Amino acid sequence: MNPVFNMDGATLSPVALFLQADWVVKFVMAGLLLASIWTWALIIAFWRRIGRTRKAMARFERDFWKAEDIDVFYKAEGENDLPSARVFAAGVTEWRRSTAGGTIDKNGTRERLATSMGAATAGEIDKLSDRLNILATVGSVAPFVGLFGTVWGIMRSFTSIASAQNSSLAVVAPGIAEALFATAIGLFAAIPAVIAYNRFSHGINRIEAALNRFADGFHTTLSRQLDGSR
Repeated sequence: MNPVFNMDGATLSPVALFLQADWVVKFVMAGLLLASIWTWALIIAFWRRIGRTRKAMARFERDFWKAEDIDVFYKAEGENDLPSARVFAAGVTEWRRSTAGGTIDKNGTRERLATSMGAATAGEIDKLSDRLNILATVGSVAPFVGLFGTVWGIMRSFTSIASAQNSSLAVVAPGIAEALFATAIGLFAAIPAVIAYNRFSHGINRIEAALNRFADGFHTTLSRQLDGSR
């Protein structure tokens, strides 16, 4: 470590702090920077995905409730790659299987319809939530990784004091600056991850609620048809 530490703007720049840091602190900083980049990539991907999904689901459900014939609508939209379309397809598939025979078990059909659409809803939510746990992991782990860099930098400062037998700012400041910079990078990675995780979890919960409402409404429609059948 360089015992001379000029406290000017250039020396205190992020690049300079990284270059003069110990290899352990460099490793911590690099890992946190990569985690931050990964976090922002996930944030952008989730933001676009959830936004597109909600708009497409609203359009699909609007068209569904306007449709006069379920079979015709199924032929047109049944293969659509949307959560609501998959729930709809699961309901239609179970309906056709349960009503294919001569005698229809109405109560059993209702239960199977609810189960199949509920399973489809759960599966779609699992797909939407994929990799969301990464944001939670970064948000909870990054501050502690940064804290490790902080502790290591402070340990280097005390070692420098013991080696130089001098407690002046020129000896202590480099390790302290590196330590604080590692902490800052950890917070820079963790704070957006926590905010995004909470926000996207709320968005996914809203999509799940919309899917459940759609499934309940479709289940009610099919139940009316069961009441009119023999």
